[in-house]
Amino acid sequence: MLRGDITLLYCAPERVMTPRFLAQLDSLHERGHLSLFAIDEAHCVSQWGHDFRPEYRALTVLHERFGSVPRIALTATADALTRADIVERLQLQDARQFVSSFDRPNISYTIVEKREATQQLLRFISREHMGDAGIVYCQSRKRVEDIANVLCDAGIAALPYHAGLDVKVRQVNQDQFLRSEGIVMVATIAFGMGIDKPDVRFVAHLDMPKNIEGYYQETGRAGRDGEAADAWMCYGLQDVVNQRRMIDESPAGEEFKQGLRGKLDALLGLAEATDCRRVRLLAYFNEASQPCGNCDNCLQPPAVWDGTDAARKLLSTIYRVQQMSGFGFGAGHVIDILRGKATEKVMQRGHETVSTFGIGADLSETQWRAVLRQLIAIGAVAVDAQAFNTLQLTEASRAVLRGEVPVRLRESVSTPAGRKAKRGTFGAVVKAPASLDAEGQSRYLALKAWRAEVAKEHNLPAYVIFHDATLAAIAARAPQSLDDLQGITGIGAKKLEAYGQEVLRVVRGVAA
Repeated sequence: MLRGDITLLYCAPERVMTPRFLAQLDSLHERGHLSLFAIDEAHCVSQWGHDFRPEYRALTVLHERFGSVPRIALTATADALTRADIVERLQLQDARQFVSSFDRPNISYTIVEKREATQQLLRFISREHMGDAGIVYCQSRKRVEDIANVLCDAGIAALPYHAGLDVKVRQVNQDQFLRSEGIVMVATIAFGMGIDKPDVRFVAHLDMPKNIEGYYQETGRAGRDGEAADAWMCYGLQDVVNQRRMIDESPAGEEFKQGLRGKLDALLGLAEATDCRRVRLLAYFNEASQPCGNCDNCLQPPAVWDGTDAARKLLSTIYRVQQMSGFGFGAGHVIDILRGKATEKVMQRGHETVSTFGIGADLSETQWRAVLRQLIAIGAVAVDAQAFNTLQLTEASRAVLRGEVPVRLRESVSTPAGRKAKRGTFGAVVKAPASLDAEGQSRYLALKAWRAEVAKEHNLPAYVIFHDATLAAIAARAPQSLDDLQGITGIGAKKLEAYGQEVLRVVRGVAA
């Protein structure tokens, strides 16, 4: 570096801040070899960024110590609030801002109501993505390991990844995910930054993220090759309660907490939406769009019902049991009262005498939990984490009780229309693009097998040899000469020289 032999150097902010490294930068600066600072994942600078790292704040030293060196900040996920904070923290007030589209049209978004999350995940993978590479995000380390074991028991090649694993184990698992095909990585959000595997066909969330930026960044790890991919999430009442509790119990100031609540509310709005998911998602980043025709709500518009009366009944029950007992109760107990279930706890408390006892017997427990989830989402019910997650009324409850705020709820939706369930047993399955004819599919599978051998021989990820889309294009063209390979996306001069003859041999072998 000091000789000037290195054109581009990547380093972590922790290293940049060491006295030795800063001294080296001083030396480079004096020689005129320091030409640009590029700060990647710049949302980490901001307190509003979904992946805030305090070490990034120290990068203010760059403009303080090397004011004449140009700086650029880059991120894929920053709303207006985060962008403003990046500008302030990195002193980029005079810099131009370039904001490209946030749309990822090849990703199909699906959000389902959480019931039996593990079984729902198994069904999703078995029907939609057997043999595909994917990422499953979970909130806790224990859940990561449990889900990885369940997937393996079901015949799905899965590996765990979280910060509690030994560093060597994490590295081995990450390398296997990158280099092998059809691996499902089950991980906490510790996994992902810097991962650029192009053929990830799905990203699944078993627990709700904290905000839309995090969700967008994590789902954006699917389909980087431009081919069709899925973003699937299941969430339920407990997810909402847990996220609210984490915000409320945070030692941060009230203004900061309010900002986090606003971001969570936006994600809840996306989850509960009955219109196009993509329109909602892009609107969060101030980008106008049209219904995509490719998300669950577009493919199978959900039935909507007026839950205003049900919401008033629920709020009335919360109020009456608290008035009667002097303290609040949890969701299960309140719902039991509404449905007229004379449980031991209900009878012990005398809550069968409450005027709302049994007035909600026409709705199932699942429906009542949906009503409650919506009320928590709009702030009409609070969950007191300090008092065993009991339900409390808020200032916003009054408007709902008076019928001034309508509550519209979506009915549960099963597998979205327009998708055919892929039947079969659990296990690795290599699929060829449906757009290819029978001979083309044979060529594709042969090329994929050849690529796997080459990748293994050279200890490289398969996509470094050729992307799936390139193999599909070769299979469709059925080349007979090197000239026939010219112009196929992903085959440059070097790759044509390195692999051209081998590709032709594989194609001819299928024809023979």
